Amino acid sequence: MSRKPRVRYNLSDLTGQKNPSKEDINNILRAADEIIASAGRTMLAKILKGSKDKKVLENGLYQCPSYGYYNMLTIEEITKIIDWMIVNGYLEIYYNGRLPMIVFSERGWETYKPYYVDELYSLVLKVNEIGAENLIERLKQTNRQVVKMLLLKIGESKNIGFIRFLMEWELVEVKKVRIIINHTISKLKSVYI
Repeated sequence: MSRKPRVRYNLSDLTGQKNPSKEDINNILRAADEIIASAGRTMLAKILKGSKDKKVLENGLYQCPSYGYYNMLTIEEITKIIDWMIVNGYLEIYYNGRLPMIVFSERGWETYKPYYVDELYSLVLKVNEIGAENLIERLKQTNRQVVKMLLLKIGESKNIGFIRFLMEWELVEVKKVRIIINHTISKLKSVYI
């Protein structure tokens, strides 16, 4: 029995395609983060379009902050922008078995990290509204590089209002992250000594 061949894909003709803005790039990368190595260009385009596709809804992808970012464009126009991101080294195609999946390139990951840190920081600022438990669970599943950058930003904020949240987070984290959280708490406390 022979194996089925890989599903082939063809990137769009980018003739006349304008470079997306920094905001566009960040929003595309944010949407891509929801499906890294688990879906492809079509699903990414559906998220950015704000599609009511069954899989988008079933997987909660409508909760992504970039959902519907390009709601005024067609799927074809959005796919062309995604293909620009691939050609220009922000995203790559990786085969998972037979299917082509979207993944970050090194350039894309380095571009995305500070943008994601800002998103997480704004959630920490609103922790009293959204609840610490859900945010802590999300942070426990977040990439360690991003967590370190977030804690550095919190430490530099000089906002002692973060200390209670940090102490709650510290209780449930792994040792390496607890050490960084503890350092951040000390940095915040030292502002007022």
